[in-house]
Amino acid sequence: MSLQKEDVEKIAHLARIELQDEDIQNYTSNLSDILTLVEQMNSVDTTGITPMAHPLDAIARLRPDTVSEENQRDNFQAIAPQVEAGLYLVPKVLE
Repeated sequence: MSLQKEDVEKIAHLARIELQDEDIQNYTSNLSDILTLVEQMNSVDTTGITPMAHPLDAIARLRPDTVSEENQRDNFQAIAPQVEAGLYLVPKVLE
């Protein structure tokens, strides 16, 4: 897939990225190359191949799901400016 200069400018605008005019050609070429590579990867027949979560097929060791700290909510909320029914009250930020 080949991108045009206008495509890159639109993508940059949507991403709120400011690009210099002299860099747009380089970005156009690089992004087109990336999209071409993705197209090539999508065209590969992967029938019968099991997806992997990790390239080394490693298994993550899990720790036991146990409580490791005591509940200190009352201590923390004692120094909070405003608390109600166990919840922190904060000022409204957006109208």
